[in-house]
Amino acid sequence: QLQLVESGGGLVQPGGSLRLSCVASGFTMDYYGVGWFRQAPGKEREGVSCISSRLRTTYYADSVKGRFTISRDNAKNTVYLQMNDLKPEDTAVYYCAAHRRTLVLQGMCLMKSVYDNWGQGTQVTVSS
Repeated sequence: QLQLVESGGGLVQPGGSLRLSCVASGFTMDYYGVGWFRQAPGKEREGVSCISSRLRTTYYADSVKGRFTISRDNAKNTVYLQMNDLKPEDTAVYYCAAHRRTLVLQGMCLMKSVYDNWGQGTQVTVSS
């Protein structure tokens, strides 16, 4: 059985920070590309950030560039999303996802169709 489990969400004031974690169980994350997605009520799930398996190449949606940082620790089988300077429009359920594709062109790692494995999501609420 394959599982991805997100944690670290919660309630934070505008300008605050949170670090989300995505831990894999049932498989090793080393050779998987990983992405973070989010979905707000009434909106489609959108790609936020992604990181490749080998060179740890990263990609970010324009809305979070300069504020969010994705990283991975293969020894801990974990991918992180550090979120700084949070804004109310960042409020959403955040999901991590993993894929084992060999060829993924730049930017395409933010597409939902790339991924085979998904976590259950963690709620992030930014409000004063």
